Amino acid sequence: MANYTAADVKKLRELTGAGMMDCKKALVEAEGDVEKAVELLRVKGQKGVAKREGRSATNGAVVALISEDQTSGVLLELKCETDFVAKGDKFLATANTLAAHVAASSPADLEALLASEIEPGKTVQAFVDEANANLGEKIVLDRFAQFSGGYVGVYLHRTMPDLPPQVGVLVELDKGGDAAAVVAKDVAQHVAAFAPTYLTREDVPAEVVENERRVAEATSREEGKPEAALPKIVEGRVNGFFKEVTLLDQPFAKDNKKSVKKILDEAGVELKRFARIRVGA
Repeated sequence: MANYTAADVKKLRELTGAGMMDCKKALVEAEGDVEKAVELLRVKGQKGVAKREGRSATNGAVVALISEDQTSGVLLELKCETDFVAKGDKFLATANTLAAHVAASSPADLEALLASEIEPGKTVQAFVDEANANLGEKIVLDRFAQFSGGYVGVYLHRTMPDLPPQVGVLVELDKGGDAAAVVAKDVAQHVAAFAPTYLTREDVPAEVVENERRVAEATSREEGKPEAALPKIVEGRVNGFFKEVTLLDQPFAKDNKKSVKKILDEAGVELKRFARIRVGA
């Protein structure tokens, strides 16, 4: 049984820029000790580890690729150290090449993506390592989303006009059409702005809801609310929580008198899923 977590692997990759499998092997050898794993990677001569140790890849870009018929789409985040590199043609070309590879290969997860061949005899991890060397910064690929099967829409948002998109949203509706095209864009923009965590109330884990209910009850008692009124007050606060974290319950950005679900219902479409990526978040 592994004595490390996915968070440990991610942290080690951020610290060193080493490949996922190399990080996993180092963590196994270090018995889960991240600092020791860094040392092991340095001793083994992993390319650029000493140079990149402690450096943070918090800049970057979100890119997207949507099929012509809009039945499939890819959203991908590629990170780097500085905004100077992030807005460079070589960095963006690297990100778009990776997105095209995801679209063509449909990897099951990040590990499968990094291990897949993007060119004959060259894995995605090796391709990213080359970008590290060529661009002179830590380059990190650790998030992507891919949808297919329905009508897929996308929205990319620039937080600064001179930088590439820093926020990307992918949405999948059950069907296409003119109304779907409009609502897909509107809902994607809403997701970019309001960052919901879940699609529906049913998607919120039971333990999260129960914890929110406990907090709501404790807060209400602290405020001196009447005992008889507590159940109604607590449920009201839990409902307020749902409106904050679940997309379909949120007041719609362009008309806060209606929920996102109401907007979708009026357009005659169903939102199947969504993905939101913000660089570094």
